[in-house]
Amino acid sequence: MSKKSASTKTQGKPKLGEQIRNIADRLKQETEIQKKATSRILGAAAQISANHEQLIDEVVEMVREDLEQQTQASKSHIYTVEILKQQFKTLREAKDNFKLKATSWESLANKLNETSSQKLIGEGKLQLHQVLEINNIQKPECEPINIKGLTIHLEADVAEIFPNSQAVNEALRFLIRVTNKNPAL
Repeated sequence: MSKKSASTKTQGKPKLGEQIRNIADRLKQETEIQKKATSRILGAAAQISANHEQLIDEVVEMVREDLEQQTQASKSHIYTVEILKQQFKTLREAKDNFKLKATSWESLANKLNETSSQKLIGEGKLQLHQVLEINNIQKPECEPINIKGLTIHLEADVAEIFPNSQAVNEALRFLIRVTNKNPAL
């Protein structure tokens, strides 16, 4: 009977080799789970990277469009004596067309360019007003009738990044476009 009791004890208690196999099987299962999890993480990272690339491409495209529009706008709003003479046979015809008084081709071109500049400034004010309204910022109390531009004081850390007013305006225009495309921002 002592042999039977010894054999039943070994059957009730797994042998060392069996324990090692069980541990090895569990490690294999955990390794497979870890591989699947790692694969999913890498897939998600690849998707994030693709989305990031797409976002960068969209930003680059928006900047490219802005540069093209700015170039076209500046070309279409600049008048020279040569352009005016090509469009019109006489100074009188040009003056009548634009309903302006001028004593020479040069003065007509200057007046037309001045008018174009004021229109662009007016459009910029409208955009500034929209940005202020979107961000619930109170509009400064000033008479916009005789103002050709708005002077703003930049703090030192901001001035380091924006060397001139053109850079600030481009950044603000970009911000306006982004907030208009994504109203949740």
